[in-house]
Amino acid sequence: MNRTYLPGILAMAAIVVASNILVQFLLGDWLTWGAFTYPFAFLVTDVMNRVYGPGPARKVVVAGFVVGVICSLIGTQIQGDFGPLVTFRVALASGTAFLAAQLTDVFVFNRIRGGRWWRAPLVSTLVGSSLDTAIFFTVAFSAALTAIEPGNDVAWANEALPLLGAGPALPLWVSLAVADWGVKLSLALLALIPFRVVVGKLTPRPA
Repeated sequence: MNRTYLPGILAMAAIVVASNILVQFLLGDWLTWGAFTYPFAFLVTDVMNRVYGPGPARKVVVAGFVVGVICSLIGTQIQGDFGPLVTFRVALASGTAFLAAQLTDVFVFNRIRGGRWWRAPLVSTLVGSSLDTAIFFTVAFSAALTAIEPGNDVAWANEALPLLGAGPALPLWVSLAVADWGVKLSLALLALIPFRVVVGKLTPRPA
């Protein structure tokens, strides 16, 4: 691995570890603190893509995936009040969502990397974030996928409640997904500022 990419790998690893820890702490009825750290993984991927290209960006994604798998394996061995902190379904959902969303982000970014500086990171992050949310919450909590882990009771996540406390009655996990998606979209806009700054510092100046 080229040492030039090491800061990107370390940043991605730090975000993945922090998110896996902070997801255990609730914030209100619909969110966890991890919802505010994980979206910055897309920032790391996009910076790597802009400065070094799609190949190095994919390597950083794979490194983040490996760290995530390790975190999930550790989580399955830690017992909480209702069983292991990380169930097989959650681990599968997390890994699948991360890999699919991040690689999609790299693909979309690379396809539209020309033009205005903000277009590629914004569009790729919006697409990747939406895919991440859809895959994770569906695989982790949908009643239609109970066969993935029959012993894992996800009835609590499928209780019909008003969407975000005010909308039509839908399974609880849909509210969790919508709230998480909203945070991701908001942070996608805010992340354009550090993206611009970091890329400016890392991009070689013409002689």
